[in-house]
Amino acid sequence: MSATPPTIPSWAVGDITVHRIDETLLPPATGPWLLPDATPEVVAGQDWLRPHFADDEGILRIDSHSFAFTAGGLRVLVDTGIGNGKTRANPAWHNLRTDYLERLIAAGFPPESVDLVVLTHLHADHVGWNTREENGVWVPTFPRARYLTSRTEREFWAGYAMEDARRMMFEDSVLPVEKAGLLDLVDVPAEGTEIAPGLRLLPTPGHTPGHLAVELTSGGETALITGDCVHHPVQFARPGIGACVDIDPEQSEATRRSLLGSLAGTDTLVLGTHFAPPTAGRVVADGSAYRLLPVPAA
Repeated sequence: MSATPPTIPSWAVGDITVHRIDETLLPPATGPWLLPDATPEVVAGQDWLRPHFADDEGILRIDSHSFAFTAGGLRVLVDTGIGNGKTRANPAWHNLRTDYLERLIAAGFPPESVDLVVLTHLHADHVGWNTREENGVWVPTFPRARYLTSRTEREFWAGYAMEDARRMMFEDSVLPVEKAGLLDLVDVPAEGTEIAPGLRLLPTPGHTPGHLAVELTSGGETALITGDCVHHPVQFARPGIGACVDIDPEQSEATRRSLLGSLAGTDTLVLGTHFAPPTAGRVVADGSAYRLLPVPAA
């Protein structure tokens, strides 16, 4: 008897159904490392973070997942997680063995059916499933897809003095896609750029220079996939809390404040790339800052 297919959470945005493709819940130590200023005391002061986004001890819950949907006739995947079987310096990411591909297939997106892979930026936990190992060689997981990121992002890393761990990540997860001729670089102006009907890229720099958020519109409804311009809902309450891996912390904070201010009080559904379930919600003002009103998946 076959195993029960995994449940794939989803949200409707007009005629678009956005599926969350789970990879793994990151370990409790991730929060203090990634967002060191989000101390247990800070988290405890935000009751609305519990029980979904933090536990009673103030430990943040942080996920790795992708989003898959069909827009403008294209079958799209936004970010590709950490990947299986990859040598990584971070022990939580090293040599994973998850059922990510099975979940993607269960959502109705077998790898050969994907038309477009949007990479919000080129960090290891967003590009890992770009490739899979075949006979000892890393090959594109999505052979019919165009992989897309911002020109600013790729050119920044091309001129960056990479440490060994990052160089290895590029060699197993980015360069094979480039060498296959599948990587497209897009110029993204300040106002954003539409890459397909209902699918727009927005520049959200700071975490990395070419970081993108992804906006979906359909039937008068809008959603925004954050990438890493916001890692965790605690940053709604304290936008000044940055990530230890932000390339430009000041720009990252300015981007976050501007984005949250533009979303507050609107009906835009925010889909957090690292937000633990329920993952999605709407931004509301809360004093001089913000909070997230969760919107559970279907």
